[in-house]
Amino acid sequence: MAQGNSRAIMTNQTGVHEKLIDLVSKYLHSVNHRPINSHTQEAFDNVREWLGEWDGDLILDNCCGVGASTVKIAQQHPHAKVIGIDKSAQRVDKHSHYAVRQDNYMLVRADLNDFWRLARQAQWQCVKQYMLYPNPYPKSTQVQKRWHGSPAFLDMLALGGELILRSNWRLYLEEVAVVLAHLGQATQLNDVADDEPMTPFEAKYQNSGQVCWELRTMSD
Repeated sequence: MAQGNSRAIMTNQTGVHEKLIDLVSKYLHSVNHRPINSHTQEAFDNVREWLGEWDGDLILDNCCGVGASTVKIAQQHPHAKVIGIDKSAQRVDKHSHYAVRQDNYMLVRADLNDFWRLARQAQWQCVKQYMLYPNPYPKSTQVQKRWHGSPAFLDMLALGGELILRSNWRLYLEEVAVVLAHLGQATQLNDVADDEPMTPFEAKYQNSGQVCWELRTMSD
């Protein structure tokens, strides 16, 4: 196997961030009044039009990057509608390298902070939500930039479904597990050793000799 060149994540944290639960508790008792970005509103409207009267299974591939994972998820769940969402136009525009002829998925460029809020207002309910290798923001001062340290995480959770998260930084997923436990949700954490990586980043990390991890929520 070819070797990658990804650096291991460096952090000044020695464990779960000490302010994490305080942040989540604050978000539980606050309301987000930030205006919705116009490009995300347009993207959300386009997705709703694409979904039409769909009332079957709905899956979100959050932070989908170039959408390689979105294609795999759509192929694994042919009877579901799968939506890949990423904030980067550059990454979404590269999807043509990974696209397949399959009509059950759609890729959009949108700000998830706003997209999740719009989906929550529209009372969407998902059967699964993926978040594969999000930016870890490893500095201790960046905890509020991590999804589970932001108010948007609660909007995502309100959409329901099994959560599947992957990262090459185990502490990131341990923090997510702590937040979910605080909210009454059990999780399971395992290392990932797939023959076929879900994303180009995962392939690069594995080829660099890094261990990749997966966190899943568990049913009651």
